[in-house]
Amino acid sequence: MKDSSKSNCSTPSGLQLATNYGPAESKPGTFPYLRGIHPDMYRGRLWTMRQYAGFGTAEESNKRYRYLLSQGTTGLSCAFDLPTQMGYDSDHPMAYGEVGRVGVAIDTIEDMRSLFKEIDLSKVTTSMTINSTAGILLALYIAVAEEQGADLKKISGTIQNDLLKEYIARGTYIYPPKASLRVITDIFAYCKDHVPKWNPISISGYHIREAGSTAAQELAFTLMNGFTYVEAALAAGLSVDEFAPRLSFFFNAHNHIFEEVAKFRVARKLWATTLKEKYGAKDSNSLKLRFHAQTAGSMLSAQQPENNIVRVGLQALAAVLGGAQSLHTNGFDEALSLPTESSAKLALRTQQIIAFESGAADVADPLGGSYLVEELTRTLESETQRYWKEIADRGGMIACIESGYVQKEIQEAAYRTQLAMDKAEFLQVGVNCFQGEDDKEPDLLKISLAIQEKQVKRLKKFKAKRDQKKTLEALAKLERAASGKENLMPSIVNAVKANASLGEVSDVLRKVFGMHREIPTV
Repeated sequence: MKDSSKSNCSTPSGLQLATNYGPAESKPGTFPYLRGIHPDMYRGRLWTMRQYAGFGTAEESNKRYRYLLSQGTTGLSCAFDLPTQMGYDSDHPMAYGEVGRVGVAIDTIEDMRSLFKEIDLSKVTTSMTINSTAGILLALYIAVAEEQGADLKKISGTIQNDLLKEYIARGTYIYPPKASLRVITDIFAYCKDHVPKWNPISISGYHIREAGSTAAQELAFTLMNGFTYVEAALAAGLSVDEFAPRLSFFFNAHNHIFEEVAKFRVARKLWATTLKEKYGAKDSNSLKLRFHAQTAGSMLSAQQPENNIVRVGLQALAAVLGGAQSLHTNGFDEALSLPTESSAKLALRTQQIIAFESGAADVADPLGGSYLVEELTRTLESETQRYWKEIADRGGMIACIESGYVQKEIQEAAYRTQLAMDKAEFLQVGVNCFQGEDDKEPDLLKISLAIQEKQVKRLKKFKAKRDQKKTLEALAKLERAASGKENLMPSIVNAVKANASLGEVSDVLRKVFGMHREIPTV
């Protein structure tokens, strides 16, 4: 594997490059971190190259993870199927037809063991795209890491755990907002004490943008969600510098390179200034907005799918020029199916080419000072603050979500974009211009319904051989904790170690907290 540092950089012609350029008072690595959170950015360490993967059974996904690691991936990123995301075991009627489809099925600790078989959790960072059941998946991960003998003080990774954006844009929520905030802040507190290098939340603008928002809306709503979590944690008795250094973000890397670079710069500046001035953060690590980026799935086309290779490359370049700490590049075939092994490898090679061949990683904030980028930065900052004022006038982010205001803003932006595409005012090559005859459909990854039958049999066998009394006692303890005020995470960890399934733990919390029903926006 190539060294992750890029010291002493020069062009292919031998021209020496400085670490950064521009006036001393606005160097990268200085407050408010507009130009990047580190003085040398990728000169010191490249971004983590993650490839989002997971499908079918834990065994199949484990093979894909080990393959990607062998190809140079520097971090794992787990995709879970919809039943796992929604807190249903694979044998639940609601799970029928969805087991293993859009991600891996995880019902029990046995599945989690299989998912990370022969992968040393003390040596990899793992990102898990999971929200309503984030605490349960984290508990399973911790239990398996302990079984491997890993030091929990050193294991690192991220759970998405961003429920507010689920109500806004994605829909895999279970509990009402106030209950979700309690679970989230309990996870903050638990991670601080037990897994201090773990990022307990990845505050996500990605799905807001995928739902059709503008760049300004992605910024405004994502950062405001982040401040809402900060306030919830403060209300729960935590001090800002106890948890803020481990907060992370997840943004979309969209098509327009220069707008995206400006967006990432604005996000860093507004987060840093607000944490310092409004919430009194003093630790510099609380002020540094760290973010993972993923290329825009909504911009992939089923028509002429090879065109997506170029789109993904440009979007990934925008993320790097904008200073991402971690990046996932989509497979070119993902408008048609989950990526095949070969398309996933090509997506990883895209990151590696940008890192080692393009020069984009050689200088910190290489587009800083560009007239265009600086003007877009000022404009996006102004637009974001305009939205913040509107949100404040409407009673805050929770009130705006409950009233449907945020959802309606995104829906209207998505409608305007679709109209522009229908009228060919916004061009997408191969879709509404340069259409021609499509190439032959590539080989696609197929997920068989037989996977569900296999997973259900596995689950039934697991439940039949466990100590039922011990499991029921652990679930009863969790119910008492949920009905009171104590931190939920110790009881969740205890339950999964007592072989309770993900669905059983979720059912206990559903019983206590109830289920959220979306309010129509029209």
